[in-house]
Order: sequence, then C-alpha cells, then structure tokens
Amino acid sequence: MILFPATGIFVGLGGMGVSMFFVSAIIAQLVYTFGGSGFAGANGSMMIEVVPFFHILATSIAREIGEDKPKEVIATVLVAYALSSILTGLTFFLLGALRLGVIIGFFPRHILVGCIGGVGAFLIETGLTVSTRIDDDELGWSIFSPSSLIMWLPAMALAVLLRLITHKVHHQLVFPIYFLVIPVVFYIVVAAAGLDLAHLRTAGWLFDMGDSSEDEKWYTFYTYFDLSIVGWASIWSTLPTQFALLFFNILHPPLNVPALSVSLNEDVDTNKELVAHGYSNLLAGFFGVVPNYLVYVNTLLFYRVGGTTRIAGFLLAVATAVLLLIGTGPIAYIPVMVVGALIFVLGIDLVKEALWDTRHRVSRSEYITIVAIIVCMTVWDFVIGVLFGIVVSCFFFVVQNSQRRSIRALHTGETSMSTVRRPGAHRAYIREVSRQTTILRLQGFLFFGTITYVEETIRNIVEGALWQKNPVRFLVLDFSLVAGVDMSAAEALVRVQRLLSAKRVILVFCGFSVDSPVGKALQSVGVLDEEGVELFSTFNDAMEWTENAYLRAWFISQKSETSAVALPGRQDLDIGLYQPSIASSPRRAQMTDAGTRTFVHDNPTFSSLEGDTAEPYNTIFKTFSSYGEVNRDHFRPLVPYLERVSAPEGLVLWRQNDSPDDGLYIIESGVLRASYKFADYIPQTEESMVPGTLAGELSALSGLPRNSTVVVERQVVLWKLSIENMRRLETDHPELARSFMHFVLKAAKIDYDVLLSALATRQ
Repeated sequence: MILFPATGIFVGLGGMGVSMFFVSAIIAQLVYTFGGSGFAGANGSMMIEVVPFFHILATSIAREIGEDKPKEVIATVLVAYALSSILTGLTFFLLGALRLGVIIGFFPRHILVGCIGGVGAFLIETGLTVSTRIDDDELGWSIFSPSSLIMWLPAMALAVLLRLITHKVHHQLVFPIYFLVIPVVFYIVVAAAGLDLAHLRTAGWLFDMGDSSEDEKWYTFYTYFDLSIVGWASIWSTLPTQFALLFFNILHPPLNVPALSVSLNEDVDTNKELVAHGYSNLLAGFFGVVPNYLVYVNTLLFYRVGGTTRIAGFLLAVATAVLLLIGTGPIAYIPVMVVGALIFVLGIDLVKEALWDTRHRVSRSEYITIVAIIVCMTVWDFVIGVLFGIVVSCFFFVVQNSQRRSIRALHTGETSMSTVRRPGAHRAYIREVSRQTTILRLQGFLFFGTITYVEETIRNIVEGALWQKNPVRFLVLDFSLVAGVDMSAAEALVRVQRLLSAKRVILVFCGFSVDSPVGKALQSVGVLDEEGVELFSTFNDAMEWTENAYLRAWFISQKSETSAVALPGRQDLDIGLYQPSIASSPRRAQMTDAGTRTFVHDNPTFSSLEGDTAEPYNTIFKTFSSYGEVNRDHFRPLVPYLERVSAPEGLVLWRQNDSPDDGLYIIESGVLRASYKFADYIPQTEESMVPGTLAGELSALSGLPRNSTVVVERQVVLWKLSIENMRRLETDHPELARSFMHFVLKAAKIDYDVLLSALATRQ
C-alpha cells in the first residue's frame, strides 16, 4: 500500500511494505540460524520504531523529485531503503570483525535490566492499545471505562492465568498449547451464542484487515526498481537521515543481545552476533529490502517455548515464508484477546524480571536507575530511556566513588622499610629517623570527587597537632594501585606540592612512570618538574632513596668518609637535610639523637689494625656488633675457615632452588641483589644487600635449596664460609661455631622480619 499525502510519500505496513519486512525477516532468520549466530532462533524482523525514519526518507525524496513523478519517487525510495540496509550491514560487520563487541561487556548490567523492564512496560502499553483500539497518545484514564475494560481485562486475565499455570507446570509445550486452545474456545462460544463474525470484527474482538483480495503479490515491489530513473542527487541529500537511521539501528543489538543473554542466563559472543547482523543486513540490502536486527521480545518468546536449536530456527524461517506467500488474510480470524494475552504475558514477565527479581540483588542506587529507565522509556522513548539511564548511572558512580576512601593505607617509614639488607646499626638508625617519612598508598581513580579526602589528609599531616608531634621530612605517595588521575586531581597535587615546599617536605611519587597515563596526567600540570619532587617507578626504590638520604645526611654531618657507605639505587641525595637554616629544627634534632644512640664508633680492638690485617675483622664487626659483644680474639680462629672472594658486576652467585653447597657469605664491599619469585603471576620481590650483611645464611644453615636468585649489582668482595668449612669449624672449635651461628641467626631473623614487614605493608 503506497500513500502520497500532500507532505510526501509513506510506504506503509500493508502490501509491499509488509512484503519487504517479511523478506528481511526471512533473510535474517536464515543467516542467524546457519551463519554461526549464538541465538539460533533469533527473529530478525524490523521493529516499528524505524518506520518514522522511512517516512522521513520518503518525504524528503518526494519533495525533491516532485510528487508528480511517482515512478521516480518510488524507485528512489526503494533504493534508499536498500542503501540503509547496506550501510547497517557494513557497520555491524566491521564492529564484529574488529571485535569491538567486547566493549559492550562493560555496559552496566543494571542499565540492561532497566531496558528489559522498559520493553516490558512498552509491551503492557501495547497490549492495552491492541485490545482497546486506542492510540498510544490517547491512553489514559479512558482504559478504565466500561467499554475499554471489557476489551482488555479478558486478555489480562488470560495472561495471569497462564502465569499461574506455568508456576506449577514447567513443560515447554504449555505455552503454545495454551494459545492454541484460546481460539478454539473463542469460536466454540461464538458458535454456541450464534454471534456474527462481522459484528465481532467491528466491535474489536477480531482484527479488521479490510479486503485481503486487493493485496498485491509479495514480489510486486521488485517491479518498481528501475535504476535508470533513480534520483541519485536526492539519495545523496538523504545521507544525514540515513546516518541517523544507522545510529538507531546499531543501538539496538548491543543492548538487545546482552539483555537477552541476561534473560536466558546464557553466555553469548557479541562479536559473532554483530557479524551475523552484518551478513543479514548486507544480504537484505542486495535483495532490496529494509534493515533487520535481533528483536528481543520475539527471540525471548521463541526460546521460552523451546526454540533453542538450528532446526527450530529453520522452521521459523519456513513459517515466515509461508505467511509471506499466504498474505495477511488469516490474521482477520485471530481473536484480539489472543494477541493481547500474548503481549501481556511477555510484558508482565519482563517487568517482573526488572523490578521484582532484582529488588534484593542490586543496590538502592542501581534500583533507582532501573526504575528511572522504565519510566523514561514508557513516558518518552526507548533511546531517551537508555541515555537517561547512562546519565543517572554516571551520577551515582560519581557519588558512590566520592564516598570511597582513595587512601588504601597510611604508614610511616619505621613500619614500611625498604627491602634493603643493611648492617644492624644502620637499620636501627633508619627505623628511628624514618618516622619522619609518611607514606600514603592511594587506590582507585583519583578525580574531583576523591582527591579532596587525600588533600585534607595531607594538610592534617603537615599542619596542626600531627606536625608538632611528628614533623615530616618525606611524604611518599604510592600510585601503584591508582588507575588514573583527572585534571582536577592533578591540580590538587600541585597545591599539595606548594604546601609541602613551604614546610621543606620532599614530595616523593612512586608506582608509575612518566610515560604512563598517571605520569602524563601529572606531567601536564607540571608537578613532576617542581623543585623538591622526586619520582620512582616502584615503592621499594622510593623507600631505598629516602633511607639512603638519611644515612648520607648522618655521615656528612659527622664528616666521615661517605664512600664507605654502599648505597644501592640512585645517589642524587643532595636534598638539604642538613642545611644551616634548619640545623636546629626538630627534624634535625631527632636525626642527631637517633644517630648518636644507634651508631657504635671506633672499636679499639679492630681500628688499630691496618692494611689487610684489618679484614675480615672490620667486616665481622660491622655485621654483628649490633647483636652482641664482638671480640677480635674470640673470632680470630674463624679467619682460616673464611675464603675471600671477589666477584664482578653481573655475576650470578646462585639461582633459586640451587643447592646451598657454597655456604654463606659476609659482604665486605659492593652490593648484591636478591630476587624472590614466590609464585606464578606474582611480581618478584627485590632485596639489596650492602656491606656488613649476610647472604645465603638460612639455606646454608638448613641445607635447603636457595629461595632466591642473587646477582652482583656492584662489584663485591665477599668472605665465604663453605658448608665443608662450616662442618670443620663445628668439629675444631664448637664454642666458636655455636656463638657464630648464634650471631648469624640473630641477623637472619631481623633481616627476614624486615622483609616480611615490607611485603605485608605493600598489600
């Protein structure tokens, strides 16, 4: 049926319009069934919402070509419809082929549930309009008038009765048998009461399809294709409308496919579905018919009655083809209450699924979003409802994440030391002075809603009572668990840096690189280039640097040889910890007091020795002096059992799980680095070992395989006690062996306590 109103042309749903929709549906059904689509019974017919787009296309073409040239107008309109199918098919195919369907997996599930409820509400509204013959725009209190109630209440009662039956009986044939019985009962009542079918059709109990004998054959619309008279300039002018229709078309499958997956509780490959949609629409375009896509309601109904196989999908395509050949005549004998009851059943199910089934499964904000989507889709439009749901979800996301604490943990340096194995005196000193190091481990995405809490916490640290009790030298911000930083958060960190600079506090960033998203965000506001700001890729590197700074500052203040202190990592430690302007500050006083109490100065027994005779005694003293009295004469018999070893940079001393036959080592100079790999998919832990510490002691004493891989980071001089010499020492000098092992176990316990503490505070 082709109409030419004064405003243009409109291809209706009767006649050739129905034929185009049927052909499109058959093509889609066959492609979805045998083309690898996950939903074998998907119905690919076009939804009624796109008809206004076709109306706009037809109207604009008729306006440009002129209604006095009907053949040219019809040919151009049909080509425009086919072009819309081709554009839709190409878009779907590219989305699936490029595997962009995975993006849909991030679409909030409660928005999909809201869409399901919105479709259910739309179906209930459609059931009312179908049953009462009242237009959508005129629905209101009129549906409660006696004449309207008698039309839709029977259909609603039939829908409720079916739900009561299926609540007890779960066989898949209940649904189709129920709707086959209703027409039989209807016509039995009609025959028994002697009612006239024409009167029932006029009263609205049967569908009025007019005179079906006037319907054209389904293939008639192909006779209107004539490329020689197509107005290509008019088609070019309709491209904006074509792209609007394209956007509307591609909006449905990404929503319908995941929503159907939720309703059927089945996993689905969205990319495969999009590729199938692409093929079906390309074929539809080449066959000269309108676009198609999966229709949620039809497919859900088909699955619930057992249409889950490819055979069922093929039979559905055959049945659609039969209807195409028969035409619309049989529809005139279907009772309206059957269609109304079917629509009500689906609508009630979907609304129940969205509102009732989720009441205890989602949060309050998510439930409000679901209700809002349903209301908007019912009052306005499907697309408006989805867009409104996205906006509401974004609002609740901001509110909820603003309430979450972006600070995962707050530590001081004394409880979160680096994994550097140091001499006992150094470690005791660092443990005390590292109270001046405050560590904030941040998490999540830092944006305007979460950075406020971080900024307030930092202000409390450097101002007021906390600052008077424990002044801070370093503030370490660990970004290891931060997903990103927006501009507002980055600018807030600029304000933080200015505040810390006024207090002479060094701001240390760690857990990201300059070229990472976090690094780029902070670099954009210039905070990384400010004076008094340091950046390290890992938290352990940052803590090493601060601890080395404390050590270097102490030795500089004592005017001792700083070269004797082997410090791993970066050596740019000129940060002014002992500037004259702050020489009398509480922070300096605390450092001086800690150094005086923890460092043991010149031991007369060892310092009097010169040259090679000073070793290995100086190394033994540095290693064990913090754990008890170290007497040179007592340890003199140990020297013949020790072997001096020099190792170049890069040499692997041993690997994890190696045998500990080579024994243990005492480090005289240089740096070793141990790598611990505890399990797969867990980042390895690094530990530096500086002069005055032990390496490989626990595995040597226990005889168990090495628990780490040790590499020479800086050329080292070691004193080695092999397993063989250890056994000889136990035999020749049992008392010396006992006291030496006692010192070794003390050092090992403290070293591994620090390592475990470091690992625990990094969670």
